Amino acid sequence: MFIRQDEIRPDDRYYWVTANENGSFSKIPKALEDKTETAEDGKTYTTKGLKSNHIAQVKQAANSILAQTDWMVIRKAERNVDIPADTVAYRAAVVAKATELETAISAVTSVEELIALNLSFSTE
Repeated sequence: MFIRQDEIRPDDRYYWVTANENGSFSKIPKALEDKTETAEDGKTYTTKGLKSNHIAQVKQAANSILAQTDWMVIRKAERNVDIPADTVAYRAAVVAKATELETAISAVTSVEELIALNLSFSTE
């Protein structure tokens, strides 16, 4: 088997990819939605779809960004020390951007739409 130089391998994050004998690739889109199944033993298992995984990544990114200023929120709660206005605005922008990205991810109806989303977490 050989790999054709004129064909780019589909992204494994979004597709189940198989290399064909002629060097081309076959791809099957991964599931967008969660799938819940009941096993023979009666236990229920949920396989997360691409949407859930991407939303989890957005939440993780937002939490990581917010963690840098969480100490100011704790200081406000514990000692009533004001949070600088620019920090309050920045944190609100991060939360708004996360909400915007989650809404966009939830609205996609195909893997191609999901790939086309700009999931950059810039809040400027």
